[in-house]
Amino acid sequence: MSDWIHDLPLGWMALLIFGLTYLSAAAVYAVVAALSVGERARAFKAVSPGMLPPLGIIFGLFVAFTAAQVWNDNERASAAVSSEARALRAVQVLSATFPGESEAQLRNLIHRYIEEASSREWPMMAHRTATLQEISGALAEALQVTLSLSPGTPGQQIAQREITAALGNAADARRQRILISQYQVNWIKWSTLLLQALCTLVAIAMVHADNRLASLTTLGLFATGIAAAMVIIVAHDRPFIGQLAIGPEPLLQVIPEAADPAAK
Repeated sequence: MSDWIHDLPLGWMALLIFGLTYLSAAAVYAVVAALSVGERARAFKAVSPGMLPPLGIIFGLFVAFTAAQVWNDNERASAAVSSEARALRAVQVLSATFPGESEAQLRNLIHRYIEEASSREWPMMAHRTATLQEISGALAEALQVTLSLSPGTPGQQIAQREITAALGNAADARRQRILISQYQVNWIKWSTLLLQALCTLVAIAMVHADNRLASLTTLGLFATGIAAAMVIIVAHDRPFIGQLAIGPEPLLQVIPEAADPAAK
């Protein structure tokens, strides 16, 4: 789905989706009402109301199936960012084991990495242009600095191993969030979901073809349910774009001055 829809504020997004859904329901009503004359009216009336519950259940299953992917993608994205922040925090804490130039160098590199991730990678992930081809220079340099350390005590030896492991965890978490930023509900799922919704709207209009008020009321109620489900899915479809997007705040909290320009 297009970036501009995901970039809309929730209010405008909801207004757009509800408006399009109600227009679609109105179009279905108008077409069925126009066709409901003579022999076709009797044919429409012969459609069994018993088919409406199965159609509604199938639509609900499609919604649940699509939403399951969306929730899973968001949970994985949030977990990746949190894991990355924990790993970077561990590096920052353990760097104090090597006081002086080494500690300052590691802290500066972590600071640079966080600033690059929040200011450059996050907008790229929002528009699905971030790739794994580009390696984080700051993270690679921090690993090189760590491996070049000469620990003089058993504690420093342990700290060096832990810092190396934490940097590896941060790199893996970065890979995960970049990969997840590429995910979205594919066109096949959207097509089947919308087709099922349309089929249910048509069936409702046909069943109530002889009672316009009942037809309008039932179509309006079901269209409201369709629109509500669509808003929830679209608002969470892409984890790193939109008003509900997962932001870099957990990373920025690792080094407060990265989140507070006045502290720089």
